Amino acid sequence: MLRPGELGEGQREHWRELRAKSHAPRNPFMEPEFTETVGRVRPRARVAVLYAGGEPAGFLPYERGPLGQGRAIGLGVSDCQGAVLRQGPLPDTRRLLRACGLSSFAFDNLEADQALFTPYAAQEYASHVIDVANGYPAYESELRARSPKFLKTTLAKERRLGRQVGDVRFVFDERDPAALRTLMAWKSAQYRRTGRRDRFAQRWITELVGRLAATRTPECAGTLSVLYAAGRPVAAHFGLRSSTVLACWFPAYDVAVGKYSPGLVLHLRMAEAAAAEGIGLLDMGRGAAEYKDSLKTGELPVYEGAVTRWGAGAALYWLGREPARRAHGFVRDRPRLASLAARTLRGAARLRRT
Repeated sequence: MLRPGELGEGQREHWRELRAKSHAPRNPFMEPEFTETVGRVRPRARVAVLYAGGEPAGFLPYERGPLGQGRAIGLGVSDCQGAVLRQGPLPDTRRLLRACGLSSFAFDNLEADQALFTPYAAQEYASHVIDVANGYPAYESELRARSPKFLKTTLAKERRLGRQVGDVRFVFDERDPAALRTLMAWKSAQYRRTGRRDRFAQRWITELVGRLAATRTPECAGTLSVLYAAGRPVAAHFGLRSSTVLACWFPAYDVAVGKYSPGLVLHLRMAEAAAAEGIGLLDMGRGAAEYKDSLKTGELPVYEGAVTRWGAGAALYWLGREPARRAHGFVRDRPRLASLAARTLRGAARLRRT
């Protein structure tokens, strides 16, 4: 068990080689750079290094809480989780937890290719993806065939934005720190407006995003994309990219120009730029959203759940998480109830503002 910053370059390179051999999409959240960056802002972050025959055979990044309650690295913000293992026989899951001093290991975005943990999943979700492996024109043709009105309307709004607000310009990899601060301010306002917990009110998340914005490695690079109109930002997105996957993370837009759907325009331009960079997949993450349904070409399964060992820590995990998870599932599976819950959250948010 090591702190992420204690990994040697040889271990990090072995980690990358194992990911390269995996059949799963090369999501940047699963790269050592993400774990190392989380380790700089989360002091309880650790990496279990598994050996076989004197050679590293796998890595499990995690965070350890009170009474050994474990969680996937960066849980709450990481959109792809799990162990990085070589092909072949799997270790015993609970024995691994015991070696790590963990009473439980919780995950909420476990990738599908995780046979070590998928037997302990309590819920399966869809992560919405855009496949641009055949190029952006092919993706646009698919959109036009599936939903011609959506594409036509969005492109018309982009032209209208240029005519009525000012020249439209898109930057796929913006380096201006002011643009990132603008995005975080928009996102905080969106969280509060919809009654959700403001992630950027948590210092470690703000610091994590700032550090990842400066991360530039082939398989994990912070990427800030910005749509400008008349020289000012109107929509932006911050995510992570590898050589083949753009993990969409924090999108937001200026509500003052919301009638032009700048967020949708931004995602189309992101897909176009990603395809030009040789990136074949944009992963928009789990969670229902109308814009995801409009843009997606498919879905990947992700899982939520936990492995537990007998003990006080496991009992605390169950008491703290399981009732809420089941309640959320009950509401989510009933559209009318989910709609009522969303309206209630928005109403509560308006009351707090007043």
